[in-house]
Amino acid sequence: MTQAAPTESALPCARPKRLAFFERYLTLWVFLCMVVGVVLGGWLPGLTSDLQKMQFGQGSQVNVPISILLWLMIYPMMLKVDFTALGGITRKPVGLLVTLFVNWLVKPFSMALLAWVFLQHVFAAWIDPETAKNYTAGLIILAAAPCTAMVFVWSYLTDGDPAYTLVQVAVNDLIMLVAFAPIVMFLCGVAHVVVPARVLVTSVVVFIVIPLTAGWLTRATLLKSHGRDWFEQTFLPKFHPVMIGALLLTLVLIFAFQSRNLTSRWFAVLLIAVPIVIQVYFNSGLTYLLMRRLGVEHSVAAPGSLIGASNFFELAVAVAITLFGADSPAALATVVGVLVEVPVMLSVCNVCNRSRPWYQRNQRSLQIRQVNRP
Repeated sequence: MTQAAPTESALPCARPKRLAFFERYLTLWVFLCMVVGVVLGGWLPGLTSDLQKMQFGQGSQVNVPISILLWLMIYPMMLKVDFTALGGITRKPVGLLVTLFVNWLVKPFSMALLAWVFLQHVFAAWIDPETAKNYTAGLIILAAAPCTAMVFVWSYLTDGDPAYTLVQVAVNDLIMLVAFAPIVMFLCGVAHVVVPARVLVTSVVVFIVIPLTAGWLTRATLLKSHGRDWFEQTFLPKFHPVMIGALLLTLVLIFAFQSRNLTSRWFAVLLIAVPIVIQVYFNSGLTYLLMRRLGVEHSVAAPGSLIGASNFFELAVAVAITLFGADSPAALATVVGVLVEVPVMLSVCNVCNRSRPWYQRNQRSLQIRQVNRP
């Protein structure tokens, strides 16, 4: 006697994937850091001023405490980049090409356009022209830095292809070495913001080249001496609390340095968030629809759309501080990106997951047409 197949309701339900505790409430932590930083800047202005004056050389604008903290954030992220995954480029080239197109030829330029439209025109009544230009520069820096760490989280939440995500991160990091500085220089020039080329190149070397090289050498050495299991399950987890602490302390210092701006221009934070939110939905939607049109599978399209919309905000904050100073409007604009990113990207993950049946119907129809083609 054969057993009847279990009904759909009798099948065990997969538990929905969720972010880890810290990532789930990142927006809350950023808000709390903002409160602590503003209070610190208001109550202890002398201490805040002394910390702000600690620079690598007179007038360099490279703040010593923030630089150390940023390195403690960026280096562990670079440890996760697996350049051996580059061998998989030819496995799914269409999805990779679409995300690279959006990341490097659409996102920085669309953000520059949105920032110019909203901050320098639509919101001109609330933001003076010079401050608007600096906000625009901060958003350009934010958009020109593709996401590295959180990409793996978004891919996990959408059942993305892990190998594809690794390839995308590795390729983006290599392109960032040569494309980040020229794109920032060009778009900031169009926005009439003076960016010292020497300082920008220095920031790329300090915050991209050196940590990327250090991460690669550390990874290669430890994988060879201790094996992948030890490296991924024992060594990397030790950096997680370091990264969290460094991120939170960096935000507290930035908000302390920005306390005067935040208390007098808190409305500007809401205005800066507008082009960021529009840019995320535009670029993720464009990537998703292009991949659907080209018949790319959902496990590549979903993380690809998220990669095309999210930002490497740690790097953006570092570069903005180096170029304009920790208390600059540009640095504040990049920090607003941290406030906005998690809730907006979670909503994009939700859209990708809910639209999976609709997306896959198109893929099946394309496969059928290819099979029936004479």
